[in-house]
Amino acid sequence: MADQQRMFGDRGTAGDINLRAMLDRAPRSPMAGCAFHDMRERLRKVGLRPTRQRLMLGWLLFAKGHRHVSAEMLYEEATRAKAAVSLATVYNTLHQFTEAGLLKQLALDGTKSYFDTNVTDHHHYFIEDEQVLVDIPPGELDVRVVPNVPAHFELRDVEVIVRVRRRDRLALARASGEA
Repeated sequence: MADQQRMFGDRGTAGDINLRAMLDRAPRSPMAGCAFHDMRERLRKVGLRPTRQRLMLGWLLFAKGHRHVSAEMLYEEATRAKAAVSLATVYNTLHQFTEAGLLKQLALDGTKSYFDTNVTDHHHYFIEDEQVLVDIPPGELDVRVVPNVPAHFELRDVEVIVRVRRRDRLALARASGEA
């Protein structure tokens, strides 16, 4: 129990991790495998100062592998993790991470942006009725021909978002003669 308290803060359970306490206890010297040290180094490599808030948000973003999050989703995660950050700080940090090449921003309809931790070239399904982005597996979408880029420009990226929604079950049943 004492080990758990040292690891997870005052509450003593993994579900209520006190990120601030973890950051304070994170080693200051190089130590392979330490999530906070790794995040600190990752931020430094792209020219971002590893502030406490960037470290906390970076850890929340990248600790779960490749995923797609909105600012609101990350803010909610930070709030549950007892991280003292505002929604404005979350937005600013996501944009700083994107500018530094740590994230890829996907704007949908100009109303909502998602941030992808996988910055490699790949495409997405957007499940409209669930507001969820899903990676299209490699090799399932073939984009061979792209338009000529205007003079004085260079092609930076080709990104395809395939919009899908669940079929109406009643309409499916009628079409198949079951209803």
